[in-house]
Order: sequence, then C-alpha cells, then structure tokens
Amino acid sequence: MTNSKLLGSSALLAVSFLIVLAPTELFAQEDSSGGSAKASTAGEIVVTAQRRQERSVDVPISVATLSSEQLETARIAEISDISKITPGVRFDFSSGFFQPTIRGVGTSNVTSGGGSNVGIYIDGFYSPNPLAADFDLLNLQSIQVLKGPQGTLFGRNTTGGAILVQTSEPSENTSALFKTSYGRFDELKLQGYVTTGLAEGVAVDVEGLYRSGNGWQRDIQSGQRVGDYENWAVRAGLKIDPIDGISVLLRYQHSDVDDPSSVLANSWNDREFGAGQPAYALPGQYTYRPNEIASGSVPEFFRSKSDVYQMTVKADLGIADLTSYTQYRHENTDSSLDLDYSGVDLLQFGLPNINRTKSQELLFTSKPGTPLQWTAGLFYFSNKDRYITYLDNFGNSDAARIRIGGSSTTTRSYAGFLDATYEINPQLFVTAGARYAKDKVVDAYWNPPGGGTDVAVPSISSNRLTPRFVLRYKPSDEASLYASFTKGYKAAIIDVGGSCQNAPFVCNNIKPETIKAFEIGGKYAIGGLSIELAGFYYDYKDLQVSLYKAGTAEVVNAAKSQIYGLDGQFRYEIVEGLQLNGGAAWTHARYKKFANAPIYTNCAALSQAIQSACAASFTTFVIVSTDLDNVPMQRTPAFTANLGARYAATVAEGELALSGNFYHSSEFHYGPSGIQFRQGGYETLSLRVQWTDPSDRYTFALWGDNVTNGRFKVGAQYTNYGIGANWNKPATYGVEISAKFQ
Repeated sequence: MTNSKLLGSSALLAVSFLIVLAPTELFAQEDSSGGSAKASTAGEIVVTAQRRQERSVDVPISVATLSSEQLETARIAEISDISKITPGVRFDFSSGFFQPTIRGVGTSNVTSGGGSNVGIYIDGFYSPNPLAADFDLLNLQSIQVLKGPQGTLFGRNTTGGAILVQTSEPSENTSALFKTSYGRFDELKLQGYVTTGLAEGVAVDVEGLYRSGNGWQRDIQSGQRVGDYENWAVRAGLKIDPIDGISVLLRYQHSDVDDPSSVLANSWNDREFGAGQPAYALPGQYTYRPNEIASGSVPEFFRSKSDVYQMTVKADLGIADLTSYTQYRHENTDSSLDLDYSGVDLLQFGLPNINRTKSQELLFTSKPGTPLQWTAGLFYFSNKDRYITYLDNFGNSDAARIRIGGSSTTTRSYAGFLDATYEINPQLFVTAGARYAKDKVVDAYWNPPGGGTDVAVPSISSNRLTPRFVLRYKPSDEASLYASFTKGYKAAIIDVGGSCQNAPFVCNNIKPETIKAFEIGGKYAIGGLSIELAGFYYDYKDLQVSLYKAGTAEVVNAAKSQIYGLDGQFRYEIVEGLQLNGGAAWTHARYKKFANAPIYTNCAALSQAIQSACAASFTTFVIVSTDLDNVPMQRTPAFTANLGARYAATVAEGELALSGNFYHSSEFHYGPSGIQFRQGGYETLSLRVQWTDPSDRYTFALWGDNVTNGRFKVGAQYTNYGIGANWNKPATYGVEISAKFQ
C-alpha cells in the first residue's frame, strides 16, 4: 500500500474536548451456554460465567462484561487491547507468543505444550495456541473477563481466569453491517457482515475483515520504514433448526496474519538495569528510541494462517439443556527473530510452529426456576504442537535457512465436572462443585542440531481435582454478598524446547502449577446503577518460569507466591443519555520464595574468566542465580484503573454520541525475577465522536487512540545476547463510516 497524506491534527482537535471516561458495560447474548452477556428488559446485565444464563448480580465471580459499544469506543481491534478497559488484566508478548495475566497470574512460557494461564473461549470453544490467540475481533456481541481461578467450570490452564468471547449467530431475519475506517499510518480497516434465512429453520451468515497499515518504526541502518502489516479473515456460519428444541450451528473461519510488530524490538535501557545492547554492537547498530529499531540485512517477520472448523449442537432434553461443542483447529505460524535486538548480522532465529487442536465438550445445564441449579459436563482435548528451529543469518527463505533443531509434544486432557447451587431460602445459597481431570503429554521428542533423528522423551501423566465452594447471601433482589474458595492448576509440561536440548541433555521435570483462591465480594444493581467489589487472596505454588538463554527458553518450577488485593467496577446512568463507568484494581503480588531466581547480569561486571567465555560465545549477559524473598511478581502493576463516559443527544434529528476511555497503570517489572526491566507508570486515552442519521442506518465517526502520545514499553525480550524492548504505538486518529441494513 502506498503512503497517503496523513489526516493531520484537525481530527485530533475535533475530539479532544471529550470527557476522559468510557461507555457502559451492557449488551448482547442469545443463548444460555455461550460466553457473552446481555441487558435484560429491566436494564440488568445477564452473564454466563457459570456456564448458564444468570443475572450478573447473582453470580459469585468477579466478571468484567465488555459490550461491543465499549470495545468500539476504546479502539479494541484485537483481544489483547481489552486491558485498556479491564483493570487487573495485562497482555504481553514474548516475540509472537501471546501471554495474558490476570491479578498477577500469568506465564512467560514459550515451550511446546506450555500454554497460557488464562483460558480463552470463543463462542464456547477453547483456543489454546499462544501463537494464534491474539486475533482480530469479528462481529461481536460481548466479552466477559472472569477474574480468578476457573478450574471447576473451565478446567486446566485457567489459574488466572478465563476470557469468554461471544460473536453473533446466523439469523433468518436478513440484515447487514458494513464498516470502513482509515487513520494515521495508512491504517485501513474494512469489515462486512451479512446474515439471512434460506428457508424456515435455516439461516446463514458471512463475515469478512481486512486490516492493513504502514509501520511506525524506522530502521536506523537502512533508513527504511518497517512494520507494515496486512491481516484478513473470513468467517461463515450455517444454523439449522430441524425440529423444535434442537439447533445445529456449523462454522468455518480462515485467518491470515502478516504483522511483524510483535517481533520488532530495539535495545532495552533503563536507569536500574542500564544498557541492554550486545557488547559487540557499535554505535549506529543499536538504538533505544521508541520509534526506531536497528535491523540487520535479514528482516524480522511474524506470519500466521489458521483454519477453524466448529459445530455447536443444542438440544432441549426436557429435564435439562444439552450443548455439544466439537472443534478442529489447524494453525501454522512462522517467524524470524533477531536474538540480540541490534543491527549486527549474527543471531537471526527462525521459528515455524505447526499446531493441531481437537476438542469435544458436552455441557448439561438445568432448567431455571427450581431451588437446585446445576451444570455438568464432559471434556476432551488434544493438541499437537511442533516447533522447527532455524538459523536465519543468511536469509529466512526456505532455501537459505539452516536447520538447528526442533521439538514436539502432544497434550491430551480428559475431564468431567459438576457444579450446583442450592437455594436454602430466598436469601441464602450454597454452591459446590468439582472437576476431575487427567492430563497426558505423549509422543514428545526433540531434534538435535541439523534436524537429525528425533530423540524421544518418556510420556508423563497426572490427575487433578479442582473443587469450588461458595456461600452467597442475598439481602434483597438488587444485592448479593458472597465468599468463595476455588482451586486451579496449570498442567505439567515436558521441557522439550529447552533443558532437553542443553547439556547434559536431561529434561526438566516441570510439575503443575497450583493455586488456592479465597474471595469475598459484593454486587449491587438497581435501575441505572451497578457496583461490584471483591477482595481476594491466592496461595500460588510451583510457578513455571522460562529462562531465556542462547536460543532456547528453559523452563523450571521456580517460585512460591502470595497474591492479595481488591478490585471493583461500577456503571451509572446519571440521566438518560449520560452513562459513566469505571474500574480499579490493587494487586499485591509477591514471590515469597524464589530459589535460584534468574538475574541477567552484564559479563563486564563479572570475573575475567567469565568475560573471556562470554566473548568467545558472543554473549553479553549471563544469568546469575540468586535466592530472592518477598519481591514483586513479574508483569504485575500494583494499581490499574479505567474511567469512562458516554453521552448521547439528539442533533440534526440524529444521535450524536461522545465517548472516551482513560486507562492508568502503575510501574512494574518485565523480568522473570520480578526486579529487572522496569516499566514506569503510564496512561492511555481513547476518544470518539460519532453521529448516526435519523434512519439509524448510517454512522460517521472520528476517533483517536493514545491521543496524548504517551510512550512506554509493552514488552521485554531477554537473552544472553541482548535485551530487547517493544514499544507501544504513537498517537493515532482517523475516521470511520458504517452502514447497516435490516
């Protein structure tokens, strides 16, 4: 795409008067087992955080419910962007690996079978691949963020929580929506959605999305702009209601991502750690400036292609409702990374990944209106995850790459669960549930340098019981108080991508992470006001920590942690047309015991013998293992908050809406030890003004994101060769036009 004239400062000035707050947290859901929320006829928020449809005020879980309108205001283009409107939640990247954290519980693992600590569910389907989890958001109804372990209802690898994304289903009522947006850095977004009925009981929908733009960074060696991206996706659905009480929804989605932004890093520099450029890089071969990188002759890239096939069957069994989720995911990614984050042509690393996922879940939910409400289910999951590693120093085409190894695991999980709530009297409710799971890692192997014969690794298996107990008191129909205890875990892994391939070639035994969570909370909702508050305490053990070394990411069980804090959110419709909301989270997260914590240390500060060894291997930093007590946890700011508002009024017989979102994060550290690679506190501000014509068909909008142009690091990349920094995008602004037909 060729450059065009930027929109200039006029668009920013047009929206700069908006209130620094965000829109309401309402809307959308049609089924009883999905992952979204809707506003009831009384203005209440209805959620499915317990896998059945309930009023949010009656659900004893901390749930942040994000409507499509709120996502639009805050310029939420990808799932990782929702941290701007969800305090206590972070999304980080290690190269292309997507790594969410909720209330201090997250992971930096990048090994085969490692996975995330936060479960992502799209229309009820589990999406486990951290290389394909940060996707462009299609036609949404809403998103729910469930804070705290969800080991009973959602299972393995939900120690931090779960993110439930719900999209629209096909409808027999014909409708269409088209949007186009254009902004700074030639950012172009095109989106279209059409649904219609083919016959009685048969409906289809089709959606397409295209997003492209120019990079905002400049390579100081070539003088060229870098970071151009082009992503597209298409999604189709067929919904059939063959007889009363049964529906079948078939879905197919293809997505194609070509976006190097997550792998474009310059050298890290801060006042505590110092400079992170490699010792052998000369001036002009590295930079610390946020809008610059120093790249060698081989360009970095990240590309992903995925095909997803899904079938959802819903049946009314009379005594209960059954939902069946059947899924197959085929995801291929490829990337080329500069491991010293400088312009020296020395250490370019290629990392293709082939990922195959199959899952089947049967979910049974009770009928509403009885004192005993329950959810039961059976779950099967299989994921084959294969990495191939290359040296890309001489180019990253297939012909130029030099094979240096690889690894693979197949992870399988089988689980059954039951969760029930009994109404003792109209004010007192008790919930008890448990999930039993068996996890296996089989067919594991690693490849020696040069891609020789696979070296098989013995299989492992483990069994886990994750219970849940809740006592809830309901003083009135508008209020609810609860106390809960839950357990969660992150499954054991085999470190085929790290320790297996390093001398003495013995694989680390990586035990499951475990977490015990205690929470007390209260919710209140009446009219246009809703408030939620929660206090929590976590006992978190056997954390799986990645140690990034010379081209590998060795994993160890490294620490015992203690986390406690408070968070809350509110929504208030002051008068008709003016809605306020906000949220805040205070999180005290500490490694209580961290034996042999990895401290990245410049070789120049160590003995002459170590300096000589470093020079011989082109390394600049070595890990000095240090026992730490009571230090902050990695990537966990103590305080995060957002504030928001939306004001709508009639102008020229149409609706004029002004909205915005302000987000603040206090300081934290990116380093695995929790005390290195500091990022100071920062703020972001998104603003939007839109007018919808009297027919409610056409909408014209001006938008701005990060309008104060605050600059901060959004990730740290650390190896023996160099320490890299990823930066946030500068201020962007643009225009949007949409049209809907029905």
